[in-house]
Amino acid sequence: MGQELHHNGEYVIVKNHRIHIFRAGNGNGPKLVFLSGSGTVAPVYDFKILYQKLLNDFEIIVIEKFGYGYSDLYDAPTDIDSLIFYHREALSKIGEEGPFILLPHSMSGLEAIRWKQTYPEEIKAIIGLDMAVPVQYLSWGQEDLDKRTDRIIKLQKLHKKGLLFWYPLNKRGLSKDDIKQQKLLWKRNGMNDCYIGEAKTVLANAKLVDKTGEIDCPILMFVSDGKQVSANWIQYQNEFAKRNNAKIIQLNCGHYVHYYESDRISEEIKRFIE
Repeated sequence: MGQELHHNGEYVIVKNHRIHIFRAGNGNGPKLVFLSGSGTVAPVYDFKILYQKLLNDFEIIVIEKFGYGYSDLYDAPTDIDSLIFYHREALSKIGEEGPFILLPHSMSGLEAIRWKQTYPEEIKAIIGLDMAVPVQYLSWGQEDLDKRTDRIIKLQKLHKKGLLFWYPLNKRGLSKDDIKQQKLLWKRNGMNDCYIGEAKTVLANAKLVDKTGEIDCPILMFVSDGKQVSANWIQYQNEFAKRNNAKIIQLNCGHYVHYYESDRISEEIKRFIE
């Protein structure tokens, strides 16, 4: 068949398991660290359409968590401080030191905020790609989040039987080889136990981040139209922005904002960082 996984970054060992990190771009520029949302099967390809427009000015770093991309399917603890530990450990093992500019998508918004709360000197700024804020999960509550977790578990069973054909994978900005790799990673990673673990701990994680309070750094938030997420999405983004002095750029597109608006987002990022 000739179809097998071949990673394009570096492996580091964290907790005796492999985490995959991709680095590219301008080694002398500010360091942009991309953090993926829940269940994004291949972050290194998912963000490519955006980061390839930033390679001249910035060092690009994509961390693939356990269960994501080319990293090991290791069912590690998913409390928020463990997640931050894996990121920091992985970066330190490839010799990367802060300050970093974090670009979280969706659920990893919690990780970015917590990282800044816990190690403020390491984070220079946060650029949210429709990043989630704590109150979003608090508003859903345990019952709603349990239903969402059950849905992932049901989908996992279908996926293991090879019955999930409809899963939409983004092809924008990808080569033929990238698309093949992404499909193979979807086969391997789709609906795996790491995603279920994260779903089970997200409410406790959101409570801790919320309780620790506001953060003090430049924040730019790209916000989707909210239709693919939830009814109060835009309202909660605005409330968070007001409390944390963030700048909001409202986009008229779906939740994976970088798929649809990479030209505009890349230009705004350059302006913001200048």
